[in-house]
Amino acid sequence: MSNVYAPNEQTMFTYLRGRLDGPGFEQSRAALVFARKAHAGQTRKGGAPYIVHPLSMACDAIACKGATDEIIATILLHDVCEDCNIPLSALPVNEVVRRGVKLMTIRPFQGEDKLETKRRYFNELLDSKEAVICKAFDRYANLNDAEGALSEEAIVKNIHETHELLMPVLKEAKYEYPELSDMMHTIRTALKRTLVMMARYHNVTLE
Repeated sequence: MSNVYAPNEQTMFTYLRGRLDGPGFEQSRAALVFARKAHAGQTRKGGAPYIVHPLSMACDAIACKGATDEIIATILLHDVCEDCNIPLSALPVNEVVRRGVKLMTIRPFQGEDKLETKRRYFNELLDSKEAVICKAFDRYANLNDAEGALSEEAIVKNIHETHELLMPVLKEAKYEYPELSDMMHTIRTALKRTLVMMARYHNVTLE
């Protein structure tokens, strides 16, 4: 049975192009076109065109109070470097957006184990308001797309990681970036509800 509620790439692209057509959204407009070209031909693990992921994140962010041009641009480009082998220097955006994209990309350091890398990665998100809010929307989207796309082991791992590593960072971010308080409240509340629902379904205890 087809999913009548599945996000539509063209509908979201058209909406964003119209929504961002005005002064103050130069970074986002450039990012929108660039991301669509970069992700062309790629698919998500669930089979949807990959571009649907950043497009839906950007639509969600715009629906929340406080989304800036650079936040939206970071969201649209957040997977381009890691998944498309495109260097940061090639992104058609300013240094604020490039820094946000860089911090969204996991970069293991020599001598670190996987947990150390993940802890450093999540903590460093606080160095950029664009990155930390982008990660919140990214994880919300990934959790909601997990069923049927990821293994049980991977889903449980994501539940624990979100609860133990991301949620404390998001709590700190609301004090670090008070200008994001409305948006942060919305996405943190949505993440909490999703975590509780998924933890119950997958028999995961959240401590």
